[in-house]
Amino acid sequence: MRKRVAVLCGAAVVVAGTVTALPADASTAHPTTTTVQTAKLSWKSCATTDYPTLQCSSVKVPLDHANPHGRQISLALSRVPHTARTYQGPLLVNPGGPGGSGLTLAGFVASSLPKAVASQYDVIGFDPRGVGKSTPALDCKPGYFNPVRPDSVPSTPALEKANLTRVKTYAAACGKKYASVLPYIDTISAVQDMDSIRAALGAKKINYFGYSYGTYLGAVYAKLFPERVRRLVLDSIVDPTGVWYDDNLGQDYAFNDRQQALMAWIAKYDSTYKLGTDPAKIEAKWYAMRKALAKKPAGGKVGASELEDTYIPGGYYNGYWPYLAEAFAAYVNDKNADPLVEAYDNFAAIDASGDNGYSVYTSVQCRDASWPRDWNQWRKDNWAAYDKAPFMVWNNAWYNAPCAFWPTRTKQPINIANGKLPPVLLFQATNDAATPYEGGATVHQLLADSSFVVEQGGGNHGITLSGNACLDKYLATYLTNGKVPRSGGEVDAVCQKTPDPKPLTTAKSATSTAHGSTLHGLLGFRG
Repeated sequence: MRKRVAVLCGAAVVVAGTVTALPADASTAHPTTTTVQTAKLSWKSCATTDYPTLQCSSVKVPLDHANPHGRQISLALSRVPHTARTYQGPLLVNPGGPGGSGLTLAGFVASSLPKAVASQYDVIGFDPRGVGKSTPALDCKPGYFNPVRPDSVPSTPALEKANLTRVKTYAAACGKKYASVLPYIDTISAVQDMDSIRAALGAKKINYFGYSYGTYLGAVYAKLFPERVRRLVLDSIVDPTGVWYDDNLGQDYAFNDRQQALMAWIAKYDSTYKLGTDPAKIEAKWYAMRKALAKKPAGGKVGASELEDTYIPGGYYNGYWPYLAEAFAAYVNDKNADPLVEAYDNFAAIDASGDNGYSVYTSVQCRDASWPRDWNQWRKDNWAAYDKAPFMVWNNAWYNAPCAFWPTRTKQPINIANGKLPPVLLFQATNDAATPYEGGATVHQLLADSSFVVEQGGGNHGITLSGNACLDKYLATYLTNGKVPRSGGEVDAVCQKTPDPKPLTTAKSATSTAHGSTLHGLLGFRG
């Protein structure tokens, strides 16, 4: 469920640098001393209107880092080069996913940080293995999310069977198409790739800035290569103790809360939306709309599951709320489904790169950790969650269900506890749904020298460089001189959330604001 911004990248490679290879199980924080020659990078312009100084390159890395001289794959890279006389090294950035492309994020971060700060870094974006412009780029089953899918809620044996058939077919397709690749699509391999990028850049240490799943990627890199971390920023933090089955169940409750926050927001603006002033009654109308769409999809493509796809992004970013509210109101009050179809097209539709992102998402999550292989366990856990938080439970369950049938063996999650790092800066919103607050608090405890900055009352996912000056000041200070706030308590600094949006003042379409936020268009949904 991700809309992407395309970036054109060129590539080339030459010679120099080394990167260490980890043992095959990679469960240790101590790399072996085996070294691999890593190519030096040759950069070419891939400028865009928004990012005129963006450059691109690529680097070859081993498919299997335990076999460094075996099959090689290619990672796509982007760069906004430093311009200041003071140079603080490379700043690698990642938008999450897993499966998110980071190429455009480099341009966004470089242009969104204060110029005096950004100019001191080479801001480096990368497509992790399997993603986007990297090769091979995974696409297990093109069109997997094409509408109309079976109703996500398996209220009948026939619906459960239809959804199970879909996910089993998907897992089998991935296994057949990428049998030689899937055992190496995982977080640990991506982290080893990051160290290959470091070596290719000729840097002894890296700075790192990750959102969402990118926080787990950064924390695992820091665990395996602590001596190579200079500065580390984690925003909207994955709970590393719940990887990945428990984390996904935890999301279900948090997204239900965010959907109810949307209903309460709509209730405040009854004069605009005319859906009532009681959030519970408005929510009942939403579920009535869902029931109707299950019988007759809007525009022949927005059924019950697609409706959920359309509204889940509202849990990530409240800037989408005015468009979602207008589509809801038009359907209920005017029997007009066109705005709903438009909202689906703009917020939820899976395009070709979305198929790629989902292929990598499943490949990483299913490989990273053990998932229940007994479907009865999934059925029990998800119905229990649905009874309390129905909004996203079954949609999310089917999104992750290929992992119950995944064709590879699983690894063990990494214990990211770390006392060997320089000061680390953590950002977390209290009401984030995709990565609930508890994850940030847990990582703050696990990273001994971390500083925890909290956005009080905020519910958006990805909170720095998105309009909160208080948060951005802490970020800029840290990237400038390495200083972090310290309070001695469980939280080191608190920023108030940015105001909720207002209803649209003009009859804008959902496309007319580029989804309201460049950042939230770049961050991956689902984590």
